[in-house]
Amino acid sequence: MARHAKTDSDVTSLAPSSPPRSPRRPAYYVLSPAASHPDVVVASGGGGAGVGAAAEKMSFAGSTPAESPLHYHYHHSGAAVHHSRESSTGRLLFSDQLRSGAAAGVPWHRLAQGSGAGSVGDEDDDEVGPAGAASQWRCYVLGAFAFVAVFAFFLLVLWGASKSYKPHVVVKCVVFESYHIQGGTDRTGVPTKMMSVNATVRLRFRNRGTFFSLHVTSTPFHLFYDDLTVASGHMAEFYQPRRSGRVVTVSVVGKQVPLYGAGAELHSKPNNGRLSPAVVPVRLAFVLRARAHILGLLVRSKFYRRVLCRLDVREAHLGKPVGGVAADCEYHDGR
Repeated sequence: MARHAKTDSDVTSLAPSSPPRSPRRPAYYVLSPAASHPDVVVASGGGGAGVGAAAEKMSFAGSTPAESPLHYHYHHSGAAVHHSRESSTGRLLFSDQLRSGAAAGVPWHRLAQGSGAGSVGDEDDDEVGPAGAASQWRCYVLGAFAFVAVFAFFLLVLWGASKSYKPHVVVKCVVFESYHIQGGTDRTGVPTKMMSVNATVRLRFRNRGTFFSLHVTSTPFHLFYDDLTVASGHMAEFYQPRRSGRVVTVSVVGKQVPLYGAGAELHSKPNNGRLSPAVVPVRLAFVLRARAHILGLLVRSKFYRRVLCRLDVREAHLGKPVGGVAADCEYHDGR
C-alpha cells in the first residue's frame, strides 16, 4: 500500500489551530461613581462577543473603588478563549477610550500612594502641602490678632467711658469744737506757745458711675496754721456702690502742738477780758482717692480729688458750723 506524501495542506491542518496563550496580567481601572458618566464599551474586530461582554461587565462592576475587580478571573471565569491579538486590540481600544474620556472631563481618582493595588484615596491628601499648612497657620494668627485688637478696643472704650463719671465730693460743714493757746516747752525743753484745737469735718461723697463701684481712701486731713500742721485726722476707707452716696465724718485733732515763733501774737481765753476773742486763719487740705475695678484687673480707673479750704477759727463761735464753707473750699482733679 503506497504511502501518500504529506502535502502542505495536511501539514497546515495538523498544526495547532491557535498559537499558545500567554497569561494576561490583571488590569485595574478606577472610575468615580458612574451615575453621571457613560459606560465604556470595548469593541474588537472579529469574534468580539466575549470581549464586549467582558468590557460591559467591567463598565458596570468597576463604577466604584470598592466594586473594582481585584482579579483577572473576576470577569473572565466563564468567557470564551480569545486570541492574544484580539486581546491586545481590545486593550488598545480601551486605552484610547480612557484617554478620550479623560480629555472630555470625566473625573478619575488617583490611587493612594503607599497602598496596595486596588486601594483608592478618598481625598487628594497629597495636594495639601507646606503651602496649605502655612496658609492655615496664617489664618489662625490673623484671627487671634483680630480678636485681641477687638478686645483691646472694647477695654479702651470702657476705660474712656469711666472717665466721664468722676465722683462728686463736697465739704458740707466744718465745726471747731475747741481752741486753746497756752505756754509750754517742746520735747527738747525749748519754751514756746502750744496750740490745742479740735474740729469735725463732714463731707458728701457720691459715686456717679453707672457700671462700676468705687473703693475710696484718703490722705490724712491736715489743718495748717501758716506752714505748721496744728491738727490732723484720718478717714476710714469705704466701698461705694454705683450711683449712690454717703456723708463721711472725720475728726481733726491737735493737742499741744508747739508754735515756736509763728504763734507770738496768738491768744485765747481766759485773758482777764483784756483781749477780744481770737480769730485764727487756718487751712484744711486733703486728697480723696477713688479706684474703680471696671473689668476685674484688666480695666482699672483711678480718680483723685484735691480739696483745699481756707477757714477761720473764731473763738466766739466754737461748737457752731463755720459759715461759707462752700465758697471757701476749692476742688481740683489730680494728686
